[in-house]
Amino acid sequence: MNIKPNLCLITLSLLVMPLFAAQGAQDSPPPAPGYKTPAEVMAAIVAGEIKLIKAPKEMPAGVIEQKNIEYGKVGDRSLLLDLYAPEKISKPVPGLIFIHGGGWTGGSRDVYKPYTVSYAKKGYVAATISYRFSGEAPFPAAVEDVKCAVRWLRANAAKYQVDPDKIAVIGGSAGGHLSLMVGYSSDVPELEGNGGNPKVSSRVQAVVDFYGPYDLTTDFARKAGVVKKFLGDKTYDEAPELYKRASPMTYLTKSGPPTLILHGTIDDVVPIEQSDRLAARLKELDIPVVYDRLEGWPHTMDAAEIVNQRSQYFMDLFFAKYLPLPK
Repeated sequence: MNIKPNLCLITLSLLVMPLFAAQGAQDSPPPAPGYKTPAEVMAAIVAGEIKLIKAPKEMPAGVIEQKNIEYGKVGDRSLLLDLYAPEKISKPVPGLIFIHGGGWTGGSRDVYKPYTVSYAKKGYVAATISYRFSGEAPFPAAVEDVKCAVRWLRANAAKYQVDPDKIAVIGGSAGGHLSLMVGYSSDVPELEGNGGNPKVSSRVQAVVDFYGPYDLTTDFARKAGVVKKFLGDKTYDEAPELYKRASPMTYLTKSGPPTLILHGTIDDVVPIEQSDRLAARLKELDIPVVYDRLEGWPHTMDAAEIVNQRSQYFMDLFFAKYLPLPK
């Protein structure tokens, strides 16, 4: 699918301002000044010019942390998450599931603790999950695990005072891919797995995608070793249908949930064109989409405090419209 040049430059005025108008919000924070290359960003971090986010050393007042909760089990393998919630909840609130990146080969759910604590403070129940990596079990295992986490949260909604009709998935990089896969494939039984709560729906009401790949059949993905490993060490020439089956684009239909996309234009891991295409397709299908195409920022851009603040601003507006807190 080729993208016309004007679609590669989808602007915030087209995709974000209607949401702002609906919320009665003020103008968004100005974009942080960008850089020419990822190397320049790294140099700015080393020089102390870019401040990175940090997880809180102690839980802030009013937030409860519950660690190592088993949300599913595959054979003898436990699937774990950490849960963060407001200490006092008078009415069921939306549930947010954060999915870390790491090329499907590694990473830790702790990386999203700054987000889960922040959103628990704002009134949400937020979980950060672990899932099986490709070295343990290739696709579709990770997708199955995230779906299992959604089913678990919905099945335990009353216990944790979550609104079962207001659940979102949020992820970055490989976690962004998994968020898109779960968000767009809710009616695909062969991706559900058998981790637990089989009679509960894995449908979500919103997706937040930080720089995740949308199409694994493109050249960048075909040449990426982590993609090959994710797909059981099969090359594209050996299994083109497998690459297609593992691509969120394959499952995106008019019934897809509202989607927020955040991506930097100098990303040298997942090309910005992946998000350009996703945003264009969502618009074609009349699915609500907000796209912050941040000029001059690389992969994992939201680790920078200034970008993280902007990202949470967009997330706050997006959740207020599609997963509103109870009044």
